[in-house]
Amino acid sequence: MKLTSKGRYAVMAMADLASNQDVKPVSLNEISVRQNISLSYLEQLFFKLKNKKLVKSVRGPSGGYVLEKSPKEIKISNIIHAVDEQVKTLNCKKESKKGCHGKAVKCITHNLWDDLEKHINNFFDNISLNDLKK
Repeated sequence: MKLTSKGRYAVMAMADLASNQDVKPVSLNEISVRQNISLSYLEQLFFKLKNKKLVKSVRGPSGGYVLEKSPKEIKISNIIHAVDEQVKTLNCKKESKKGCHGKAVKCITHNLWDDLEKHINNFFDNISLNDLKK
């Protein structure tokens, strides 16, 4: 199981934003420099985060981004899902009538990986951006 860079970078960028938005809106360029994430990649991520109402943009000379909600209200799972990422520990589709290998039964470790996925998702559901602030 691996969370791709899309999910990891989105969480990093949102944690940076939460830690630095107190004085003024934060530009994507500032986040890019601090977190070593390409600016064009951040633009793609923030487009999705804005569409899911996790951030809002502020125009003008001192413009940038601010959180749409308080850091306590934004769960890590919200961020991961906003960028179309998901934690998946199984190769099969859980809702499928076929088993893990296209057979009629699930693989012998199916329930183990399914339980792990539930634990990971529960973990992300219980951590907010506020928990990550410096």
